[in-house]
Amino acid sequence: MTDSAFQSRFINRRLAVMLPLGFASGLPLALTAGTLQAWLTVEGVDLKTIGAFTLVGLPYTLKFLWAPAMDHLVPPWLGRRRGWMMLTQSSVAIGLMLMAMAGPGDHPEMLAVLALLVAFFSASLDIVFDAYRTETLQPHERGLGAAVWVNGYRMALLVAGAGALMLADAIGWRATYLVMAAVMAAGLATIVVSPEPAYVAKPPRSFAEAIGAPVKEFFSRPRALGLLAVVVLYKLGDAVAASLQTAFFIGGVGFSSSDVGMVKGVGVVATLVGAVLGGTMMTRMRLMTALLVFGLLQALSNLGFALVALMGKNTILLTVAVVVENVTGGMGTAAFVALIMSLCDPRYTATQFALLSSCEALGRVFAGRPSAVLVETIGWVEFFIMTFVVALPGLVVVWFLKKHLGIEKNVEKINWSQAV
Repeated sequence: MTDSAFQSRFINRRLAVMLPLGFASGLPLALTAGTLQAWLTVEGVDLKTIGAFTLVGLPYTLKFLWAPAMDHLVPPWLGRRRGWMMLTQSSVAIGLMLMAMAGPGDHPEMLAVLALLVAFFSASLDIVFDAYRTETLQPHERGLGAAVWVNGYRMALLVAGAGALMLADAIGWRATYLVMAAVMAAGLATIVVSPEPAYVAKPPRSFAEAIGAPVKEFFSRPRALGLLAVVVLYKLGDAVAASLQTAFFIGGVGFSSSDVGMVKGVGVVATLVGAVLGGTMMTRMRLMTALLVFGLLQALSNLGFALVALMGKNTILLTVAVVVENVTGGMGTAAFVALIMSLCDPRYTATQFALLSSCEALGRVFAGRPSAVLVETIGWVEFFIMTFVVALPGLVVVWFLKKHLGIEKNVEKINWSQAV
């Protein structure tokens, strides 16, 4: 493909809006998690209360419970997807403003309630963003679109994390949260100029259909259990390896906190590079090929940490291992997100995407305790070798299901040439 052909095929409004929409998706996360904890700590809130604030993140885990409502109900403005995007993002901006006005003060429980509401609307925003991205991007754009989205999301985490902490030192916490609310509100302009999804399916006729039909439709497919196994297993090796990564760096090898912070910063940049690299490569690859190649690379990257554990404290070796792991992980993420998009029926995109992504998250949620037991039993070197082994079943399932991966649901009904 020539450069001019590539530009005409991949430089368009569909892909352009993915960066600011991804930014809007990531911004509230840190503001209701790590950055909020920093504010509470500075204000002298006791540790038990700060610990209770971690429950604020619960909506991100449970968002699949109300995703059917966002498939079924259609706002009276901007259509089913963009209408919900406008409503939920506006609510997040208002919630951040109210958090700034409330502050910890004498009644931190009020701030907790507001933070919980922000997390709820932010999780809802993620639901509809995932659906919109799936229904808007053409099949050949999905890998690159996912990469652009991830980069916007990661940039937002930096702004709402390190950026907000530095800004708070200069202008105070309340003013910082007001600035973040203004940034979130400014992002509404992107929704206005975003194109309508290329294929607008009829929404479910009832809540009962919105809840039951997505599950029934998925499990009516050939090899449905195998497809679900791919979703659960594909990133499992990465999840197990990452579950105790910081503890390994500091306690297992002996690096300082500042060393780890610097290397992790390099890792964030490497993830962005990996996502773009993977997404760009996917414009010329079949989805199944990308899943196999990128999945094998991200599995092999875990062996770099086994080498670090074997060689001991070596900053250069650690940096190389982290860069390789994050580049390949970013590539694998681009392929994985494209996979989930390809598995969603346009009638039930919000619900199916939320359910499938929740299944993938099981590995990250439950990997910590078994990983700790495994390290105590066999040691760090053997542990990271084991994470490579854990990653292999997902690749095996991808290979056996190669005829069933990348098949678009209802794609024959979409006139992509008319999509803006």
